[in-house]
Amino acid sequence: MKSKPNILAINTGSTSTKIALYNEAENIFTKTMSHSVSELSPLKNFKDQVDFRKEKIKEVLKENHINIENIDLFMCRGGLIRPVESGVYRVNEKMLKDLENASRQHASNLAAVVGYELSPQKNNVYIADPVVVDEMQEVARYAGHKDFERISIFHALNQKAVARKYAEKTGKKYEDLNLIIAHMGGGVSIGAHKKGKVIDVNQALDGEGPFSPERSGTLPAGDLLKKAFSGKYNLQQMKKMLVGEGGVVSYLGTNNIKEIENNLTPAKQKILEAMAYQIAKYIGEMAVVLEGNIDAVILTGGVAFSKLITGYIKNMVNFLAPVIIYPGEDEMEALAYNGVLLWQKKLKAKEY
Repeated sequence: MKSKPNILAINTGSTSTKIALYNEAENIFTKTMSHSVSELSPLKNFKDQVDFRKEKIKEVLKENHINIENIDLFMCRGGLIRPVESGVYRVNEKMLKDLENASRQHASNLAAVVGYELSPQKNNVYIADPVVVDEMQEVARYAGHKDFERISIFHALNQKAVARKYAEKTGKKYEDLNLIIAHMGGGVSIGAHKKGKVIDVNQALDGEGPFSPERSGTLPAGDLLKKAFSGKYNLQQMKKMLVGEGGVVSYLGTNNIKEIENNLTPAKQKILEAMAYQIAKYIGEMAVVLEGNIDAVILTGGVAFSKLITGYIKNMVNFLAPVIIYPGEDEMEALAYNGVLLWQKKLKAKEY
């Protein structure tokens, strides 16, 4: 067996397809292919999208003189399959069927199918820690009414990757640690990691929890109901109010934190501090979930580059545990990292 595998990471977004080739942990190249509305609008069904993105990837591999036969592992972004435990999963026929017929349509559903169709071998295609990783304890599922249940949808790939990196750096096992990890990107998810499992986390896809650059977070329920039944908004407009046009966007008209900080005013700073305040408050909630037994609080995601925001959060929560910052959200690196662990037999692939 090769000591250093060639790993192709595949990440399909709503208007882009991103690939990265690694030789073990060394990045050989990364390419983001942007897709215009005119390119995507004729692709009405799932299969058309898969074929389109597969051909785009083939073109890039050819341009870079990469023989697809020499790729040892295809590591793909996980889609909205049924809830699963954390880990690396081999892409099989059952998963492919679930991705094609998923109840929630999202561009991430395409990645594993594209990878499977690209692979000559078919048995070397995997996903790692999809957003539907579900390790929540039973008591955390109660929402407060019998018709509702809290569910686990969060930035599992990045949260699990930084958790393992922190464990490796400190010479410990992730499964022996208690961590609170706040992923701060377009959405914010804050997970209580207890001995290798995320036993509680906010449902970041629909904007539960603190507000974020583009999501409203948990809004006052009574006022939200009044808005919904006021006759001014339809369902799609209400959804956009929660996700896409909420949070910092609703206050300042942009979700670009760096841009806001470059032109900072006292009014703008108030909004960023309010977001940081809510994130810190939710970290406090997760501290209670872990009964105060916390090895570290980790801040990650694109917003973690902001010293203003991380500094504010750190001042509020550093009494709980050391605060560690892993800025950025490198999903490609996280996919490759899981591939390396798999190749080195430090992780064992699970069957879906």
